[in-house]
Amino acid sequence: MILDNMKKNMKKVAGGITAVSGFEAAGLGCGLKKNGSKDLALIYSRKPAAAAGVFTRNKYKAPPLILTQKNISNPVQAVIINSGNANACTGERGLRDAKEMAKMTAEKLGLQKEEVLVASTGVIGNYLPMEKISSGIGQIVQKLSPAGGEAAAQAILTTDTVIKMSAYRVQVDGGKTSFTLGGMAKGSGMICPDMATMLAFISTDAAIKKESLQKALRQAVDYTFNLITVDGDTSTNDMVLLLANGFSGVQIREGSPLWEVFCEALFHICRDLAYQIVSDGEGATKVVKLTIKGVPDYHTGRVLARKILNSSLVRTAFFGEDANWGRIVMAMGYADVHFIPEKVDIFLGTVQVAAAGEGLLFDEAEAKAVLMKREIPVVIDLHLGEEKVTAYGCDLSHEYVSINSSYRS
Repeated sequence: MILDNMKKNMKKVAGGITAVSGFEAAGLGCGLKKNGSKDLALIYSRKPAAAAGVFTRNKYKAPPLILTQKNISNPVQAVIINSGNANACTGERGLRDAKEMAKMTAEKLGLQKEEVLVASTGVIGNYLPMEKISSGIGQIVQKLSPAGGEAAAQAILTTDTVIKMSAYRVQVDGGKTSFTLGGMAKGSGMICPDMATMLAFISTDAAIKKESLQKALRQAVDYTFNLITVDGDTSTNDMVLLLANGFSGVQIREGSPLWEVFCEALFHICRDLAYQIVSDGEGATKVVKLTIKGVPDYHTGRVLARKILNSSLVRTAFFGEDANWGRIVMAMGYADVHFIPEKVDIFLGTVQVAAAGEGLLFDEAEAKAVLMKREIPVVIDLHLGEEKVTAYGCDLSHEYVSINSSYRS
């Protein structure tokens, strides 16, 4: 009953990453983007924060990600992020530039360089124009504000068309105290996270040990960011960072009722941001909500979901609003996991199109009505277990090709 009441007191709030007490942020343009829009963001915690992170498994890890993986073992007070240039495949110079970004930010904030994390996103293979970065860091520190979350969220975008923010507040002790989680993300193309170009930054004013923070983040990422795809490509720069500064005074300990509520709130933040990324997928006109139930384990469900949602033939069928469920079973069939085709049921919304591995006669007009919706629910039942995995993807449109054929220009 206590746990249920706390869940009822979890509410979505405005403000994104700076909805959380003790955090400030800012965003501005320093000339990295050709169109002059915001391209430098800063997140700052007024006290040292425990930090957790989940990072790309792409072998071409960008220098800022490598530096952040090192610095995250320390208490952290700032994250400096640039867009418009990924600082990836830039060798030793790229690593020096990432270190210089951390050093300059630390000096302006009166911190140690090891207390600063660095992230970059944009075009791969170009060196950072450090004179512009240096000037931008000098300016952005002066713009830090508890109201700066939206500007920061704007500054990390690349081909995104909208900012991506989310925040939840949980009241405890009968409403006498509360803790908050807030976040922002970017991502629209090159999206098929395997972590753990996508970045996500989350803050909380709860007090929680680093090891527990990492455990909670890993679990949340597995069931949110790692279950989305736009185009099947995993970026060199993917990362999700979570900072906990303890400003609220609320202590979160594993095994307590508060631990479960914290993990649920973190899941909601990550799911919100992940959904916003898919919904803003490059050229997307549809979001596909794919639920695979009756699976023996998470791994089986995830592998099948990714095969289906990454199939160009499946995605174009959704774009064309064609109930061609044969493409779904085709994609399932080459997944390297065990299932029994003769047991598989498939539904498009409430319309069942296949049962026990065989096609059914169905109302094409009713199926078309499902496929015309902005969000298309697809359910596949393997009848092999109790696990259920829900993943999100999008359709493949003409616009996706147009965007990515001229990305550098």
